[in-house]
Amino acid sequence: MTIMETQHLGHAVSMPLSPDEATLDRVPNPHPGTAYLARFTVPEFTSLCPVTGQPDFAHLVIDYLPGEWLVESKTLKLYLTSFRNHGAFHEDCTVRVGKTLVERLGPVWLRIGGYWYPRGGIPIDVFWQTGSPPAELWLPDQGVPSYRGRG
Repeated sequence: MTIMETQHLGHAVSMPLSPDEATLDRVPNPHPGTAYLARFTVPEFTSLCPVTGQPDFAHLVIDYLPGEWLVESKTLKLYLTSFRNHGAFHEDCTVRVGKTLVERLGPVWLRIGGYWYPRGGIPIDVFWQTGSPPAELWLPDQGVPSYRGRG
C-alpha cells in the first residue's frame, strides 16, 4: 500500500492568499535511489515589489533529484501562485521557493534559477542550490538565455 500525503489532490481548492498559507503535498517517489532529474518550468511567476507594490515577473526553473518524495504538481502551482499577493525582493522569493521544497521533500539535490524581468532597467537573476550535483546526474542547461536587452 502506497501512502500519499495529499490534502488537495482530487478536490476543488482555492488559491492560498500568501505563501505562508500554502501547503505542498507530496507523493512517494516510484524510483527512489535512481539518479534522475525532475524539472518544473514556471514562465509566469509573479510577486509584488515590497517597496512599491508593483508586480514583478520571473521565469523560474526548478530542478531536483528526488529522494523518497515527489512534489504534487497541483499544490506546487497553488504555492507558486500565492506569491502574486506577496511582497518580497527577487532574491527572497527565489531562495524561499527552493528552501521550502527542500524542507518538504528532502530531495537528494535541488537547484532553482530565478530569471527576473527588468524593472528600473536592471534584470536580476537569482540562483540557489543545495550543493554540488551528484556526478551521475544528467544536468541539462536550464534553457533560459541571459537578458540581452537591445544592445
